[in-house]
Amino acid sequence: MKHFAGRVAFVTGGASGIGSGMVHSFLREGMKVAIVDYNPSHVAEARQKYADNGSVHVIQADVGDREQVRAAAIEAIRVFGKIHVLCNNAGVGGGGNAEDPDFDAWDRAMNVNLGGVVNGVKIIAPLIIGHGDGGHIVNTASMAAIVPNPLPGLGAYMTAKFAVRGFTESLRISIAHHGIGVSCLCPGGTRSRIIDRNKVRDPQTQKSIEDMLANAMDPMELGTMVVAGIRNNAPYILTHAEFRDEVREIHAELDAAFPRDQHVPPGRAAFEEYRRSIIARARAQPVKD
Repeated sequence: MKHFAGRVAFVTGGASGIGSGMVHSFLREGMKVAIVDYNPSHVAEARQKYADNGSVHVIQADVGDREQVRAAAIEAIRVFGKIHVLCNNAGVGGGGNAEDPDFDAWDRAMNVNLGGVVNGVKIIAPLIIGHGDGGHIVNTASMAAIVPNPLPGLGAYMTAKFAVRGFTESLRISIAHHGIGVSCLCPGGTRSRIIDRNKVRDPQTQKSIEDMLANAMDPMELGTMVVAGIRNNAPYILTHAEFRDEVREIHAELDAAFPRDQHVPPGRAAFEEYRRSIIARARAQPVKD
């Protein structure tokens, strides 16, 4: 999607952090924006901030609740007419480690971080397809969808973000023929309210987090990268260069894990070549401007 002016964005978690950076960048491009957020204080702040801006409409909704997402989408269309850009950005930290016996925190984190993305796509993507003008979908994962994160209590967070990455890959292929672009946003350290520093007990880890946050990316800078990613229909929007070497190492580990002397039956090889050709054709589909 090359042209932004006059079009409508629907941004979840848009009242603070990364979402607020997206909202700022979209408004600068001349878009109208529906800000969707669950936190009452963040919603109140956004309503006050944009009280005199007719290009912004703020909606309180829980992305983990499908009917609330559906109602928010209906409200956004009632106010602005259409939705062209969907940013499934709302998220929560924590959720517990993979081996924790508690399910409540795990389920809540999964319901928001993964379920919220699924809800947004399944409810709003058909609306974008239906109006026929094209558009773009950005699903916010995290660098935790690509590299491990050893901070305590992030098992559910990492699991959900890895799943968002796979879901986004599937969506990009399946929706390409409608001329709609899809990107997976994987940010690193950004100034937001998602990190609960009070849960970290280890002094060294605490200091590392404080140092990272002191140098964290400004959400406004990240928002400009999202606009560029949409304009280029980038499969991935990777915003933090400090991860590049580690990602190369991970891919080298994957390559090294393959058998080197295995005979691959022609039928298996032919099927995988066919699969790759389908993916290549889907990725080559042009998006609507």
